Amino acid sequence: MNVINDTLETRGLLLKGGTIVDAIIIHAPPSTKNQDRKRGPKMHQTKKDNQWYFGVKVHVGADVNSGLVHTISVTPANACDISQLPHLLREDDWAVFGDKGYANNKLKRLARKAGVFWDVSLKASTAHPLTGANKRFDHRASSTRARVKHVFRVIKRQFGYTKVCYKGIAKNAAQVFSLIGLTNPYLARRALMG
Repeated sequence: MNVINDTLETRGLLLKGGTIVDAIIIHAPPSTKNQDRKRGPKMHQTKKDNQWYFGVKVHVGADVNSGLVHTISVTPANACDISQLPHLLREDDWAVFGDKGYANNKLKRLARKAGVFWDVSLKASTAHPLTGANKRFDHRASSTRARVKHVFRVIKRQFGYTKVCYKGIAKNAAQVFSLIGLTNPYLARRALMG
């Protein structure tokens, strides 16, 4: 992956400056039809939108200009998105974009104090509903945040990676690193050929 990203960087396709962070759950078979009669020991389940998922979570940090991935982290599905945020950012990032899974007032204040533009989707609550200005702010930045979704679409649709193939995090992480390593040139294919 580093060789591919170095090549993309020399071509001017992977720029420094801003990061879009996001995560996706890749399902694992919940079957217990194995010798130990247990599910994958390193994978866990999590609830999202009243639906239970079992598997791993792939966290990515993508370049804000090109949408190409520069950092990857693979965890059990029950890992909180914000726990991986420090690993997904680069030292010279001046902007951070993310969905409401990365909303954290303490990190927001630290980022602003360091001069980093913090554009994470706002989280509504019953005590503090979103105002019209908040909704317009979120909508304006949603097109930037959506660029990272293209990476997940390529992995799932072009490469057919909708379920993990191995037991354990390490083997599946190696496969994810390979797939994302191939996804970056796929997304930048027009610029690389031109």
